[in-house]
Amino acid sequence: MSNQIKPGGDITCIPTGEGWLYPAIIKGLCTYKRVGYAFSSAIDTVMTLEALDMAVRRCSPPKGLIFHSEWGVQCAAFAFRERLAFYGIRQSMSRKGDPYDNAVVESTNRPLKKELVYRNHYTTIEQLRHDLNDYVWWSDNRRLHSALGYRSPKEFTEQGLVL
Repeated sequence: MSNQIKPGGDITCIPTGEGWLYPAIIKGLCTYKRVGYAFSSAIDTVMTLEALDMAVRRCSPPKGLIFHSEWGVQCAAFAFRERLAFYGIRQSMSRKGDPYDNAVVESTNRPLKKELVYRNHYTTIEQLRHDLNDYVWWSDNRRLHSALGYRSPKEFTEQGLVL
């Protein structure tokens, strides 16, 4: 995660005809790239552990990296905090009256819902999973972000730029 220093994580919920799907997303706060994600039909710690493991596999974080999150049960769970410690990652959770630790990642869910979820009606969880995977690829490789100088996260990272 060296080019994506300051990762943050959040969970959202999306309805389908078969029930809810919960995506857990870990985003590099400096590049807007989704470095890890997992989906589950149950909101649980297993999903957040899978997203964290993916992020670590993809980015090889340096020791002492700070992971920003909210105080949700999944991120405050002993298993999740233990896994962060195993990887040498410290956790910073939003404090009462100070939501900034998680605000950037929560703002990731707004365009995801506006650009994907609200435009479609999902009858199956599998259909939503497929579209979410496509959306993550498109958002990381093609979607332009004004905060990145109208570059995609991929282009921004490849150019070695930092905020």
